[in-house]
Amino acid sequence: MRILAITNLYPTRESPTSGPWVKQQIGGLRDLGLNVKILYVDRIRGGMREYFRLAPRLKKACVGFSPDIVHCLYGGVMASIVTRTVLDRPTVVSFCGSDVLGELLSGPIRKVISYVGTMASCDAAKRANGVVVKSLNLQNALPRSVLRSKIRIIPNGVDLNRFQPLDQEQCRKQLGWDNERLHVLFPANNGDPLKRFGLAISAIDACKRMGFNAELHELKGIPHPEVPIWMNASDVVLLTSLHEGSPNVVKEALACNVPVVSVDVGDVRERIASISGCYLALPTPMDLATQLQRVHLGPRRIAGRTAVQQISLLEVARRLRNFYVELLESRSLTLEEIGLDDSC
Repeated sequence: MRILAITNLYPTRESPTSGPWVKQQIGGLRDLGLNVKILYVDRIRGGMREYFRLAPRLKKACVGFSPDIVHCLYGGVMASIVTRTVLDRPTVVSFCGSDVLGELLSGPIRKVISYVGTMASCDAAKRANGVVVKSLNLQNALPRSVLRSKIRIIPNGVDLNRFQPLDQEQCRKQLGWDNERLHVLFPANNGDPLKRFGLAISAIDACKRMGFNAELHELKGIPHPEVPIWMNASDVVLLTSLHEGSPNVVKEALACNVPVVSVDVGDVRERIASISGCYLALPTPMDLATQLQRVHLGPRRIAGRTAVQQISLLEVARRLRNFYVELLESRSLTLEEIGLDDSC
């Protein structure tokens, strides 16, 4: 099976922390034997010109590669262009969060761009043959005119080989951290206001007023292969976002058996519901601090790894592959015609 993957998120030399989940997801599909070709829309270097160039690049790739499925791995204008250009084979669009929910805390110019992007996402969702969302709240955010029968909820997978429990003392030595305070890891994202860094800082200040010492560490600009060291050095991961889809950092923390304190966003409630030592909090400094205190007074490691086994990279790749097969079979293609080995 040949998959043409279109993405504007991918780790590069200039932006090594951009979209590691895309690289992982494509790797999982390739591990199943799928032939995946990447068409990268480099909006960082090319800006808006990349979107004007996308349609002819897409047509050329379809002729040269002849994909069975064209999968756009983010929404917005890019997805709208893809679903309007490719009409002779199934298209799939993955929606991740802000491409559907918008960026309400940004400045006025960014808000306008975000509004255009969310409208383009709605257009793409209607036109695509298949839609993938990372969590139920993203499905609910799509217009009712988007057929629910073509939507699948498939979160990003977690790399269980990379994210696993490590010796906390050794990890702290590598980072130069002490053992005198509660080390709280915050998944920063280049100053994204949706992450509400100010709320996290206020929560740490509230911890100090409650009588225990906590230190906030920003996970900012850290290459993805180094993230497990930061994760395992921490006592808890703190999430204060205004909205999310299926936050990767929560699943990665669980894979490392690290506690999570989070506001109720995306699929976090579902992920941590059955795990003792993880807590949901109201989006207020005092309640966040109260839940951090519960971590401070309790065991510093949890039994989270078993809860994410069903969303390993391989399991998620299988779910995507099965969705592709559904779409292709709806066009009366047999497994042999698309070159798929059913033994995978």
